[in-house]
Amino acid sequence: MFAQQLLSWYNDHQRELPWRGETDPYKIWVSEIILQQTRVQQGWEYYQQFIQTFPDVQSLATADEQEVLRLWQGLGYYSRARNIHHAAQQIMQDFGGSFPKNYEDIRSLKGVGDYTAAAIAAFAFGLPYPAVDGNMMRVICRHFGIREDITIPKTRKEITRIARQEMADADPALFNQAMMDFGATQCTPANPACDECPLRKSCYAYLNGVTQLLPVKVQKIQKRQRYFQLTMHLAGNRTILEKRVGNDIWRNMYQFPLTESEVPTPPQEHHVATIHETLTHQQIQADFYVKPCKRLPKLQAHQEMVSLDQLSQYPMPKIMTLFIQKYLS
Repeated sequence: MFAQQLLSWYNDHQRELPWRGETDPYKIWVSEIILQQTRVQQGWEYYQQFIQTFPDVQSLATADEQEVLRLWQGLGYYSRARNIHHAAQQIMQDFGGSFPKNYEDIRSLKGVGDYTAAAIAAFAFGLPYPAVDGNMMRVICRHFGIREDITIPKTRKEITRIARQEMADADPALFNQAMMDFGATQCTPANPACDECPLRKSCYAYLNGVTQLLPVKVQKIQKRQRYFQLTMHLAGNRTILEKRVGNDIWRNMYQFPLTESEVPTPPQEHHVATIHETLTHQQIQADFYVKPCKRLPKLQAHQEMVSLDQLSQYPMPKIMTLFIQKYLS
């Protein structure tokens, strides 16, 4: 009954999304990775450019990582770009260049978790795997009365079990799409449209007046505070960029020479801008300095001299692109 009512609602209320109905596993994979931390409108533009540049697994696998990072610039969460590049090479090496067709092999790809593997399996191959994202967890917790913390693996396992049971007699792709749209537009996190919901007569949360209390999410993300000082040495139209080589989210990306402090430092001479960026686990304060000079300082390890009109050719963290767009354009 649940699935029938859900699909009936979906038939009348489905969203028009640019990649809806796509069955090419490569394109589905790219779209799902892009959408992990990105709004649909912004993600669509990147998706189009990405597919145009890398139309298939082979073209992505043989690309230089720096090219992939540059194309990803502005999307953030750059580990996604590195993972999708690595996974394309996995497909070439382990699967003969053909996208894997079963859940376990798809799940083995770098950067592919349970949700993404299920989405590809269902949308591309019609396999009965529920793509359990935030929308699906919210709908199932409210409707079936799951009051345990959804950040606990045991709870997620139970949600997945219920979803698989409910989708047993439904088309996997349609069921997953219906769940996503229902959670995104009807059973929303705040102010869900309960009075207009076709499932309200069997919904635990609605019947017990606990809609706003579900799902339960206890775990809090602790953000690390970081303070960067970036110096743009400027001699004529030339400056210095350095490549990040540490094992962090900006690895192999470029920035002005940087120092990091444990506490914020008062602005010094040549300070021109302070830019803040909030990431999932980090809060960044970046202070930018522009130091005119007759001759650039001696290059250190992983640094190179570039002209200002070459800056756009280098993949950079968002704080760098924001500074360049605002102060150097």
